Amino acid sequence: MNDDTARKLYTLADLIHAVGRHLSVPDGLEPGPCTPVEILVMRHVLQNPGTSAREAAEAALLPPSNFSRVLRGLTEKGLLRQDADERDARGKRLYLTDRAKANFKRMQEVWSRDLAGLIEDDRQLEAVNATLKHIETRLIERRKVVASGSRGTARQASV
Repeated sequence: MNDDTARKLYTLADLIHAVGRHLSVPDGLEPGPCTPVEILVMRHVLQNPGTSAREAAEAALLPPSNFSRVLRGLTEKGLLRQDADERDARGKRLYLTDRAKANFKRMQEVWSRDLAGLIEDDRQLEAVNATLKHIETRLIERRKVVASGSRGTARQASV
């Protein structure tokens, strides 16, 4: 990679972080604000209702022991519900509670207001969202390849 490309990629990552820092923390979240890791886990469950605990741990890039602690905390806060997995007696299926869904709705309202009017053209907004989603998907794919390689799997991928 040449220096110009490296600078542009750094700028992209820096801007993503900067935009996130400028978004308001919504008031009225129950039982209060969550950690970034808790939000990441709940976001995965929101997008994948009924996901397994193992899949959610992998999505959050957490080892099982740390994930168990996060899962227990979210359950105690009344934000996640764990149901027994009908196909695996040891497994759990995860669902957001109504409280968590209301929190996400509140976040949508506040963040939409924060960003309103910054990108006027609907097609441009769709393009930005699609590009960021593509980047997220590719990063997830890359991490899975790296993780499988670190477990001794001789698997190559061009991501």
